[in-house]
Amino acid sequence: MTELSRWHTWREIHAQPDIWRGFANELASQAREIAGWINRRGVDEVWLCGAGTSAFIGQILAAEMTNGPRLVAVATTDYVAAPTTIRPTGKRLLVVQFGRSGDSSETVGMLDLMDQLLPEADRLHITCNADSALATRAAPGPGEQRVLVLPEATHDRAFAMTSSFSTMLLSAAAILGHGSVPAQIATLATELESILGRAAKLDQPRPERAIFLGSGALTGAARECALKILELTAGQTMTQWDSTLGFRHGPKAAITPGSDIYVLLHPDHHTARYDADIAAEIRRQFPDNRVLTIGPAGDISIAGTGVAAVDAVLYVGVAQVLATRWSDSLGLNVDNPFAGGALSRVVSGVKLYALAR
Repeated sequence: MTELSRWHTWREIHAQPDIWRGFANELASQAREIAGWINRRGVDEVWLCGAGTSAFIGQILAAEMTNGPRLVAVATTDYVAAPTTIRPTGKRLLVVQFGRSGDSSETVGMLDLMDQLLPEADRLHITCNADSALATRAAPGPGEQRVLVLPEATHDRAFAMTSSFSTMLLSAAAILGHGSVPAQIATLATELESILGRAAKLDQPRPERAIFLGSGALTGAARECALKILELTAGQTMTQWDSTLGFRHGPKAAITPGSDIYVLLHPDHHTARYDADIAAEIRRQFPDNRVLTIGPAGDISIAGTGVAAVDAVLYVGVAQVLATRWSDSLGLNVDNPFAGGALSRVVSGVKLYALAR
């Protein structure tokens, strides 16, 4: 697989462990400061916002609640389209926005709407681009604002979000109290290096369709896995994602000849029983389809930290590798699968409409 290293995508995937290690101490310090600020502000509700992969970060984290404020995943694509239908329920709201570029149309639209509708809300912007709107645009108040700019290396040059996704997720997890930052990151970095090496050796030819299933926080991880495959193969591998138990309620109809099914095994033993059951059921009902389990005691083993919202970066790492391999096998430009411009690295050109008051 050494030929894959010609792609920025491949190098950015494999740079993640060292990026995390290099950022661990600084993140620990900034996470403590920001967490203290959140506590002093009396925040009781946190919106986790972004578009696409950045929105899935919120879905992953909100599924694994901490003892702190209520976490709610609010995609900027949803809020910008229908802002009057999404309202805070707590007394003190913090809006966290994730953005690799920090300049996408919906990012700017969300800032505009917050200025208009939620000026009293506090804001935390987590971005990979120090020159972006998220990094530089001031809040009008009375709500306060903090900005966390991640290392420049996380500002992926390639089309697909890889190190940006994982490092933004780990940064938010540290701030929201999902564990000890240096210890967790050391474990995750070593584990991901092992996983990437094993995933690169998988004899998994590209399927016609790839389906990813997971429970709890890993439902959001399954969604990101599916998107990576869909994006990097330029839609030539159709994908689907669902929750483990939800899959039986109609979506299982998606299994056709040529479909591969990937089941993300949750680190919690109780939850993992349901994941294992669906994998066994699919193998029994569809003996000609490939079914691969990922997680503790899975076909691709993942030990991780035992915190699903944090370990999500490890599960997604498998999909990042498969997506790159399959994209390359199709003869695509892995770093820009949509050379014709139908999709772009930073979404722009969305017409934003002023909200009548």
